Amino acid sequence: MKIDMQGALTWGFVGVIISVLVMDFVDNMGTLFGLSSRANLLDEDDNLPEIQKPMLVDALSTIAASLFGTTTAGVFIESAAGIEQGGKTGFTALVVAALFALALFFSPILTIVPPFAYGPVLVIVGMFMMQSVTKFNFTDYSELLPAFLTIVLMIFTFNIGVGITAGFIAYVLLKLLTGKIHEVRSGMWILALLSLTFYLFYPYH
Repeated sequence: MKIDMQGALTWGFVGVIISVLVMDFVDNMGTLFGLSSRANLLDEDDNLPEIQKPMLVDALSTIAASLFGTTTAGVFIESAAGIEQGGKTGFTALVVAALFALALFFSPILTIVPPFAYGPVLVIVGMFMMQSVTKFNFTDYSELLPAFLTIVLMIFTFNIGVGITAGFIAYVLLKLLTGKIHEVRSGMWILALLSLTFYLFYPYH
């Protein structure tokens, strides 16, 4: 509860705010759609009905995390493990939240679990998430290359946000270069511009 609002609203902090905003947005959007696809929650047009609800939850959890002095909270890809076991309702989320709250009191003990103990499970979850690759349009390089770039950058940068933002930019550029600019929707232009500002203000380049 020691937020420095005045310091955060200075001009020098704008780059950090934009970077965190774009990273959190695209990271959660990508994870949300990936998990929803695996849980068969998408409609016939591959849209997520009432997407504003999980996005509102993400926004509120992000605010709560900042108040408690932790890093940005959001949707995590590890939720796919629960989906594979049949957990697809809001009650599942409540149970997980309660268990995480209980785990706070045992965090010193839980941190001694080595990464190689839970690593294989995450690898298997990643294999399940690759199911969406079958929906790629392999005959249209303006569709295939951005998707491939997104996956590759996610793997080598260990960051979903970097992969997705690069994919947004590459998609618009390739559509422009191949004369298919009419296929780019207005929303994609906005996402591409936001992604570009992310790379312009990215604090680690």
